[in-house]
Amino acid sequence: MSALVRSSVGSLCAAARAVIPSIWRGKYFSSGDEPAENNPVTPMLRHLMYKIKSTGPITVAEYMKEVLTNPAKGYYVYRDMLGEKGDFITSPEISQIFGELLGIWFISEWMATGKRVAFQLVELGPGRGTLVGDILRVFSQLGSVLKNCDISIHLVEKTPQGWREVFIDVDPQVSDKLRFVLAPCATPAAAFIQHDETRDHVEVCPDAGVIIQELSQRIALTGGAALIADYGHDGTKTDTFRGFCGHKLHDVLIAPGTADLTADVDFSYLRRMAQGKVASLGPIKQQTFLKNMGIDVRLKVLLDKSDEPSMRQQLLHGYDMLMNPEKMGERFNFFALLPHQRLHGGRHQMNACQSKPSAFPVAGFSELAWQ
Repeated sequence: MSALVRSSVGSLCAAARAVIPSIWRGKYFSSGDEPAENNPVTPMLRHLMYKIKSTGPITVAEYMKEVLTNPAKGYYVYRDMLGEKGDFITSPEISQIFGELLGIWFISEWMATGKRVAFQLVELGPGRGTLVGDILRVFSQLGSVLKNCDISIHLVEKTPQGWREVFIDVDPQVSDKLRFVLAPCATPAAAFIQHDETRDHVEVCPDAGVIIQELSQRIALTGGAALIADYGHDGTKTDTFRGFCGHKLHDVLIAPGTADLTADVDFSYLRRMAQGKVASLGPIKQQTFLKNMGIDVRLKVLLDKSDEPSMRQQLLHGYDMLMNPEKMGERFNFFALLPHQRLHGGRHQMNACQSKPSAFPVAGFSELAWQ
């Protein structure tokens, strides 16, 4: 799930037009030296330049919102970005096994927490519905078990004057060009920086924190679980804001509207935002999670059932993409939020149709016991 959504930073300070150039060290950021022919004037670029010239520099969060979701020119609105012919691909699109194993995870948690008669399955990530389709297929296949039964970022840099947010402005030296600059004074995004932060550059997402707080409160009050899968880190990385076009890295300030924009999830931030209301597990590498969920067993079953060489090759290719440490195996992580009593075997309120909850290990975060 990608829980990074755009949050407005509020009005700029009065001196916003007096921003100073940012000396940015991230290798995927525009240096301002690209040839003009590599920076086509897209409709989105023209829109952004009009906007910036009218109201001043914009935050990275607002830049991402405009580029990706603008109803007239947004990348997500008018492009088919998924698949081999798109700009990136997601795990559910690579192999059916991914969604099937997540379906097993949800059933495992449902059984471990008392087999409630009614439950809700909510997916917050974007896509074509492939993931939910695979999960629901697992539910239908396990009918005997179940018969009772909807982000972008702010960049903040440490300066001698304190934390300053990174904005996007029109480059006064180059026509039809954007650049990164530093805000001349503190902005609300700096409030999300921890007092003991040691990194020089931090990416914060207030709206992701709001979502996690809402999920944590609901889980603490009514039970359930949240499983978050994404590329990310545990508070160790700095500059991860990047673009993808045709499955290749793309300068985030070049030809806006033609490439996907993304950033890694900071799982340490999500853990803090849970505020101790629920327990958290992870992040653990996708390779470890899927192996614990029995991906090798499922792959063998599918290979044994398939007589077509092309299908077998597709299954093996998908497995390699999901598990290879050089591909997605160690780049993607899994992170879970659960009630405290789920891990400590405490009793929660049950009705007559529920069985006693257990303190079994959480599937995926320890080896799945096949019984």
